[in-house]
Amino acid sequence: MTAVQWKLVVDCADPLRLARFWSAALGYAQEEHSELIERLIGFGAVTDADWMVVDGRKVWRSAAAVRHPEDPVDPATGVGLGRRVLFNAVPEPKRGKNRLHIDLHFGPERRVAESERLTSLGATVLRTVEEHGMSHVVMADPEGNEFCVQ
Repeated sequence: MTAVQWKLVVDCADPLRLARFWSAALGYAQEEHSELIERLIGFGAVTDADWMVVDGRKVWRSAAAVRHPEDPVDPATGVGLGRRVLFNAVPEPKRGKNRLHIDLHFGPERRVAESERLTSLGATVLRTVEEHGMSHVVMADPEGNEFCVQ
């Protein structure tokens, strides 16, 4: 069996806000979809209700994505072809604890500084966990999605 390509999809209220946060948190690039949106407008496949202009470029109203800056990109769509996180708008709010989360591995010497940096980007510290001779910080992104800093 060949390894499967995948992306992590996060349901959220504000895709652009979370893409900005996670781009800064991970050092990833925000995907650029202006050219794709223009092409789809030309085909009549999308309407003005599907996109908006932010910082002088067309972006989707209901989706945004970040990708690893060293991974390839489809030049026709701007979509990353490697490590990628996609944020999709959904109408319902987050309820309860995540069943899946991201661990960010900075190392013990950078844990405090990185937790402070992430807090300055809009994250919240939920708790510090000390167990089994290990330590990590449980945080939440601007919409309350949990992640850990190790």
